[in-house]
Amino acid sequence: MTPLLSIIIPAHNEEHRLPDTLEAIAAFFKMQSYLAEVVVVENGSHDQTLAFCQNFARSVSWLRVFHEDCRGKGLAVKRGMLEATGDYRFICDADLSMPITEVNRFLPPLLPHFDVAIGSRESPGAKRYNEPLYRHLIGRVFNSMVRLAALPGLQDTQCGFKCFSAEVAQKVFSLQTLGGMSFDVEVLYIARKLGYQIVEVGIPWYFNAESRVRLVDDSLRMAFDLLEIRRNDRKGLYDVSRLG
Repeated sequence: MTPLLSIIIPAHNEEHRLPDTLEAIAAFFKMQSYLAEVVVVENGSHDQTLAFCQNFARSVSWLRVFHEDCRGKGLAVKRGMLEATGDYRFICDADLSMPITEVNRFLPPLLPHFDVAIGSRESPGAKRYNEPLYRHLIGRVFNSMVRLAALPGLQDTQCGFKCFSAEVAQKVFSLQTLGGMSFDVEVLYIARKLGYQIVEVGIPWYFNAESRVRLVDDSLRMAFDLLEIRRNDRKGLYDVSRLG
C-alpha cells in the first residue's frame, strides 16, 4: 500500500538529535489516519548516526535507512527523494526546528492543488523564535541575491522544510546537480522552469544554536552556486528532455 507521506531526513553526525526527532515523529504518526514513512539518508558521518538509525528501524515498520559515503545535504536529500514511495515527499531537518505537528498543513486537504510547498519564515503567519538578529539579516541578504539571480518572488528558499508531490519530486530531483547547501535553490529553480506551482507556507520556526550552517563559508559557496545554476540552465541541464 502506497504511503500518503514520505518524510525525508538528511543526517550527518546526528546521533544526538535523531533519537528525539524519531520519537516525536513516531508519536505524530500514531495520531494520523494515513499511512506514512520516514526515509533517513545518513551521509559521511563520523559518529553512530547510521548504527542508531538501523537499530531504530528494527523496532518500527515505517523507517527506511540509507547510507551515502560522501557528505552533502543535497546529495542526501536527492537520494531520499528518489528512494521515497509516498504520494507527497517532505524534506525535514533533523533538528525539527519546525514542529512535526505542522506537517499536515503541507498536505491535502489543508493545502489542496499544489506541486511544491515550501516552509517560509517570512510569509504571513510565520514566526521566528530565538533567532539572533545577525543571522536573520544575513539570511535576508542571501534571499535578496536568490530572488535577483534565480527565484524572483520567493521570500524564503532556505528553510529546511519542503513538500513535493511524487510526480514533481521524481522529475525535479532527477535533474538536480548540486550536492551541497544550495540544492534548495536549484530544485526550486528547476521546478519553476518545468512550470510547477510553488507556494509558501508560513511556519513557526525555532532557532537551534547547534545549527550546522557556517554563515560566512556557506554563504560564499552558495553565492557561487547561484552562478552555477544559471550556467547549468544555459547548458540545457534542466531540460525535461533529459529525463528520457
